[in-house]
Amino acid sequence: MNETVTACLLVIGNEILSGRTQDKNIQYLAKRLNDIGVRLMEVRVIPDERETIVATVNEVRAKFDYVFTTGGIGPTHDDITSECVGEAFGRKMFRHPKAIAALKVYYPDLELNEARLRMTTVPEGAELIENPVSAAPGFRIGNVFVLAGVPVIMQAMFEGVKHVLKGGLPMRARAIRIGLGEGVIAKGLGEVQSRYPTVEIGSYPSARRGRLGVSLVLRAVDPALLERAGEEVKALIRSLGEEPEEEAGEEEPAQPAKA
Repeated sequence: MNETVTACLLVIGNEILSGRTQDKNIQYLAKRLNDIGVRLMEVRVIPDERETIVATVNEVRAKFDYVFTTGGIGPTHDDITSECVGEAFGRKMFRHPKAIAALKVYYPDLELNEARLRMTTVPEGAELIENPVSAAPGFRIGNVFVLAGVPVIMQAMFEGVKHVLKGGLPMRARAIRIGLGEGVIAKGLGEVQSRYPTVEIGSYPSARRGRLGVSLVLRAVDPALLERAGEEVKALIRSLGEEPEEEAGEEEPAQPAKA
């Protein structure tokens, strides 16, 4: 497949918005999706509010090929993601027998009280996503994949379900480190970008070993275009009296948020 296959991630939880908990799922999902040719185009962080979750799920499932949610599928009163997704699809909720059986194995000496049984309740027609870490499953309905918020559990769930995703060409990346400021390269970099509209060119200021500089990250699905654009960027840097440093590998370096 050559077309772009898109995804959106909904990070659900008041604890994320309050700053109490730092999200650790975005980077993992972005990289793993790109590995199979699915581009994470948008991430939204939304509160544990029924109306917001329902409306957002309905909006993004119509806009993107795949939607992933993280958080809000535990046993407490504020874990409302499952029922909200069910409402978005107009489906009734039911206690899935396979989910109940999985919890009975995981909690052989504990009562499956109402709180734990909340974690077995999914919309009618949903397919369970296995949780090999703590048993309580996620689920898939339509193009929406409902995953846990705890990173180790989310990752295990995703790895178990990624085989059903149909991707296009993966996005390739090339990173070039320079010691010049953004103001020096801005004009020439913009001209390179105009010649390569299908290559994303990002500029990310950072400091390394006390030296200020910029990482220029180029991303494209076409390796030939990526190569040509990269060489033009390097020629631009040399014309400004600086020798560019190609950063090893195709992975993008970790960067602070762009101002």
